[in-house]
Amino acid sequence: MYRCEELKLSSRTLQRSIFTGGLLLSIFLLPVIVSAQLSFEEAPINYNKAEPDNLISRFQKRLDAGEIKLAYQRKNRSGYLPAVLDALKIPVSSQTLVFSKTSLQVKHIDPQSPRALYFNDDLYVGFVQGGPVLEVSASDPKLGTVFYTMSQSQTSHPTFVRKTFECTQCHASSMTQGVPGHIMRSVYPGPDGMPAFREGTYRSDHSSPFSERWGGWYVSGTHGEMRHMGNLIFRQDDSSRNLDREPGANAVDLERWFDTSAYLSPHSDIVSLMVLEHQVKMHNLITRAQIEGRITERDATVMNRMLEREATFQSDSTKRRYESAANRLVDYLLFVDELQLEGKIQGTSRFESEFPRSGPRDKQGRSLRDFDLKRRLFKYPCSYLIYSESFNKLPGPVLDVVYRRLWEILSGKDQSSEYAHLSAADRRAILEILLETKRGLPEYWKRVEPDSPQAGG
Repeated sequence: MYRCEELKLSSRTLQRSIFTGGLLLSIFLLPVIVSAQLSFEEAPINYNKAEPDNLISRFQKRLDAGEIKLAYQRKNRSGYLPAVLDALKIPVSSQTLVFSKTSLQVKHIDPQSPRALYFNDDLYVGFVQGGPVLEVSASDPKLGTVFYTMSQSQTSHPTFVRKTFECTQCHASSMTQGVPGHIMRSVYPGPDGMPAFREGTYRSDHSSPFSERWGGWYVSGTHGEMRHMGNLIFRQDDSSRNLDREPGANAVDLERWFDTSAYLSPHSDIVSLMVLEHQVKMHNLITRAQIEGRITERDATVMNRMLEREATFQSDSTKRRYESAANRLVDYLLFVDELQLEGKIQGTSRFESEFPRSGPRDKQGRSLRDFDLKRRLFKYPCSYLIYSESFNKLPGPVLDVVYRRLWEILSGKDQSSEYAHLSAADRRAILEILLETKRGLPEYWKRVEPDSPQAGG
């Protein structure tokens, strides 16, 4: 994390360092000075004041212009939810249901009235039965996650209202990589949905132990002998050390716990949950790389100007900061430390068949969205968010490092142990898929024949 208030240098400040013989010390301490906190509320990010440019802000402009109308539905008190999902191309099959009281509209959430979450590659929508608003968030290429609400009262002019401090109090912490982002958390939920915080909580991503996932969530789907925390209520005499996970396992029908007819889908699909927990952290890491990169660019510009260096000059410290931002992203992108599954995963909704159809395919019909669900989540372990607008608009120096590291790993040049989960066939397949489907790849990627020894063949 970087905090760069100390780097708002004027020429007078720099001259004072030079004249006191402190220039070398100042430059040497630069990585230490900037590592304390990532400040996104100040320049160059200006998170709270900058104008968002994402799918929601663009959609709102079309609403304002009257190009789009949103139908209101009174059935099941769904309000604008069906119209919003349809207009924003968010599949109903992505629905997951969380009943722990860990949300903005906490008083409307309990095990009989879970909160429904829907998502696509760029957007998230939260719906609560009887809640006054839809909760919406968008991945913004410059700002990271931007939060909105939309009133569930019928109106002639539906409006997405941006939220800043109200959301970032919780959604900008160590749990979100220190940037505006999302939290996918597993808790021990009591009978009313209130977490038993004394027992601890778990953040969920694709590396999480299966036994620690989805506490406070409903889970529909089968998973063999593996056991999770979903579909369970934590009673007063229970302990995290002796929690019986069996009653919540391999559930294909959630009706025994609550009335599913009140929702757009009766499912809280296990495959959708696994994709969601991967995607949430992936978005947070892309945001962190974006913000770190822009702050580093600003600092480098200031230092180069003060030291009368070429504008494009990168000091060793600057290079390390770009590499740090990029390396975390690359490792997660390639599913380093992903949990190895011990049984077949199978969902209950159409999500498993619908999700793979949304992305590009190479000439052999392969896609980064193809599922495995026997050994791991995806057949080709490279995140589909590599195609996202937020990824494509990472700062140039960060993106340069990301592409170089990906090429080194996928071409077989880098055989480090952390990438041992990628077989030669995996690397070759991912490389071939990206070469055919990913725009903007550096020219040197195209100089490696995918079936050459260097390409992992």
